[in-house]
Amino acid sequence: MKSIKVVAVLTVTFFILFVLLWFNSPIHPIIWQPTENPKLSGVFSKNTKLDKSQLILQNLGSGPEDIVLSENGRFYTGFADGRIISFIIDQNKHSDVHLLTNTGGRPLGMKFTNTGELIVADAVKGLLSISMAGELSVLVNMVDGIKMKFVDHLDIAEDGTIWFSDASQRFEHSQVEYDFIEGSATGRLLSYSPDTAETKVHISDLFFANGVALGPKDEYVLINETGKAQIHRLWLKGDQKGKRDIFLKDLPAMPDNITFNGKDTFWIPLIHLREPLLEQMAYYPFIRKLIGGFPSHWIQPINQYGFVIGVNLNGEVIANLQSPTTLHSITSVIEYKGSLILGSLDMPNAAIFNLD
Repeated sequence: MKSIKVVAVLTVTFFILFVLLWFNSPIHPIIWQPTENPKLSGVFSKNTKLDKSQLILQNLGSGPEDIVLSENGRFYTGFADGRIISFIIDQNKHSDVHLLTNTGGRPLGMKFTNTGELIVADAVKGLLSISMAGELSVLVNMVDGIKMKFVDHLDIAEDGTIWFSDASQRFEHSQVEYDFIEGSATGRLLSYSPDTAETKVHISDLFFANGVALGPKDEYVLINETGKAQIHRLWLKGDQKGKRDIFLKDLPAMPDNITFNGKDTFWIPLIHLREPLLEQMAYYPFIRKLIGGFPSHWIQPINQYGFVIGVNLNGEVIANLQSPTTLHSITSVIEYKGSLILGSLDMPNAAIFNLD
């Protein structure tokens, strides 16, 4: 009789837990197909090269997610608390730090226009323009009358067109984990014309749209699909104009931002190693629905790993830089005077890696 009561109590407890998780879950998971995972082998073989990086911007703020260089030689980055600062780098050290502004949101990707305005993809506020006096204006934060939830990264074409990503139409920056559990693939690649103030949607089925980079002579634009560990290409000129293909696939980790060095290399930071358990659950939406009932901070990625690759114009990996211990959650890379300047979503610092 006692054992029957125990079983009954456990049954009721599990039923109540199931109901709570199910109805508290904000996600509507679908079945999706993971790409092949080469893991840390071949051109992605494990190494410790990035462990030699020099740390900068220590304890000035959390998460200098993207870093950009202005024509006046100053670098700019944004922190998790909304601040955007400028600074100088000399001999692998930072100095002369100044506050430009605070967006009141979460500044992520940033680029300068030919006329000197800083364009910022702010996850909360939208696509912003900031003058060197710190004056802020919103370029676009809505598409077809609906507010964008997660503006992420951008690049700017020679004609001034701003190409940018909206990571998810389902979840905001503070709920990013839910987007990966749901797998609904609502990320978008968009463009904004400063001349006409027109915003166009070019791709709308990406599993977390992320980094954006224009290729040589603006012939094409690349967009990182973080959830499927691959990079798409949309042709903007020539015989293939309007066509879309895969530039790079089957990565062992999730690509974040992407930058072109202006010559022959795309630098791609890989923010997290792929999570085998998450990908195994791609075929089990019922289980993922229950997982979505937990607070988002309970289901954050547990692997912390520093990873950057360089890719040539043919989509071939030509550089493989990793840090198992010193760096993690690297989100941006820019090439500068024989070094790479590395930003991070979570670390309280940035870093400099000497390519020599």
